[in-house]
Amino acid sequence: MKKIVAFLFLAGSILQANCQGFLKTNGKRIVNEKGENILLRGMGLGGWMLQEGYMLGVNKEGQQYRIHQRIDSLIGKEKTQEFYDTWLANHTTKTDIDSLKAWGFNSVRLPMHYNLYTLPVEDEKLANQQTWISNGFNMTDELVRWCKANKMYLILDLHAAPGGQGNDYNIADRDPSKPSLWDSPENQQKTIALWKKLAERYKNETTIIAYDIINEPNWGFEDAEKDKNGLSEKKNEPLEKLMREITAAIREVDKNHIIIIEGNGWGNNYTGILDDGLWDNNMVLSFHKYWNYNDQNSISHIIKYRDDLNVPVWLGETGENSNVWFTQAIHLLESNNIGWAWWPLKKLGYNNPLQVKRNDDYNKIADYWNGKTKIPLQVDFYKTLITFANNTNISKNIFHKDVVDAMMRQPFSDETKPFGNNTIVPGKIINATDYDLGKNGFACYDLDTANYRVSGKPGVGNKGGTYRNDGVDIFREEENEAVYVGSFESGEWLQYSIDVKKTGKHKPMLYIASNTALNSVQFSVDGAAGHTINVGNTGGMQKWQQYVLPEMVLKKGLQKIRIKVLNGTISFKQVKF
Repeated sequence: MKKIVAFLFLAGSILQANCQGFLKTNGKRIVNEKGENILLRGMGLGGWMLQEGYMLGVNKEGQQYRIHQRIDSLIGKEKTQEFYDTWLANHTTKTDIDSLKAWGFNSVRLPMHYNLYTLPVEDEKLANQQTWISNGFNMTDELVRWCKANKMYLILDLHAAPGGQGNDYNIADRDPSKPSLWDSPENQQKTIALWKKLAERYKNETTIIAYDIINEPNWGFEDAEKDKNGLSEKKNEPLEKLMREITAAIREVDKNHIIIIEGNGWGNNYTGILDDGLWDNNMVLSFHKYWNYNDQNSISHIIKYRDDLNVPVWLGETGENSNVWFTQAIHLLESNNIGWAWWPLKKLGYNNPLQVKRNDDYNKIADYWNGKTKIPLQVDFYKTLITFANNTNISKNIFHKDVVDAMMRQPFSDETKPFGNNTIVPGKIINATDYDLGKNGFACYDLDTANYRVSGKPGVGNKGGTYRNDGVDIFREEENEAVYVGSFESGEWLQYSIDVKKTGKHKPMLYIASNTALNSVQFSVDGAAGHTINVGNTGGMQKWQQYVLPEMVLKKGLQKIRIKVLNGTISFKQVKF
């Protein structure tokens, strides 16, 4: 745990949160009470109050209510409640917020599920009645305390609105058999009442800086069949109307907090919404950005709104890509004075700061839920699910320092750093996967670095999907789960910063595998002419063979070695000195 909390990166020259007084908008900027520019560097707590199926490895009907029903069918109502109590108690804790602060983040976005704060409309005894639930408010109070202790900002985000705000069902835990937010005046009134209740409770709380009033609306108001997610919507009248009503209700009790609005089509389609200008003098426009190029054109639409309306903009949600993409995106955003909140802090996947562990028994349950297998009767469902809920605790998470480094240091630094212990003594082994921390082209070079599918260039990044989140392809061995670099192809290279304790002669040995002939690999030190070795067919991509390089002198001190594939495709496991 100490390693997680203590892994500290410099956050640059941007002012950090001091949480003394309310933040306000001032033209195109968000500023503190001194008028100083505040650039938000945040993390979204996705998966805590609202489970999205993909975060749990559930790809078929991944809405939380469906996951809840499936768990209930396996272990019963009482134990299902125990599972969710355990989940909420462990998924996000003070240590998570302490760690975010230590890594350099200055803000947190809380994705809220309305059903932790109030009953669904169909469960209310009287029409238009609002029954309040203490659980969500108490959790929010506790998060406020954790953020306050770390002098971090908090943004409240209504991620799942009553009835659900879109046709992307998982995002808002929407049950399509019931009226949506847009089909039900009662759901709209409950949404307005919830925001007024939150504003009443937190009107004087300076740790909370903004209300993100409807997350990612995606609804075809004019043509629900052809444009179900509202990407081509030209008027957006129901969305604008509801956002204005929410704002008015908040302002009845709270004049202090910033109001954040999002367009249709997952947050980006503002067409029609702002034709009459802004309706509040303390407002921020949010947009979301996924899987597109990180060039100026990719944010030109929101920059135009910022310039035309003289209003701050904020990237409220992004992520789910490679470290290369993360570094590019943050450099682009901060160069344009746009703050951001990444998504999410943790899930089963490896491309976030924290990874939740899974085991074979949980995989069997997930396969059953995904329709791949029959019910795994040999699995202890209760034990497996409670273990999984407990595994969401940060003390049991896998920390990906490469992800944090890509976000907090690499956007404005070409420097490379050792990934692990880099002291070289006789017998020292460096795993191939422990190449330097740094940008592609500086710490490593890989040909497929990120997924830009929205811009027409699909990619994978790490084809093996484990250990690190750079473009480098990392796999696990079938026999012992050891990690290695695979699909290591012509033109790609890896760099390792080493610290030689004593000048001396070494014969580096490379452990390589290939299922083809005529491969060649170069080993070089500090850019000097390298040694080339020829690699034949070893009998498979996990059939390791030792290749010994000629004896060489390594001088005392810091130096960099590179392993480059000159021809062919290999697997690379380790180098031994």
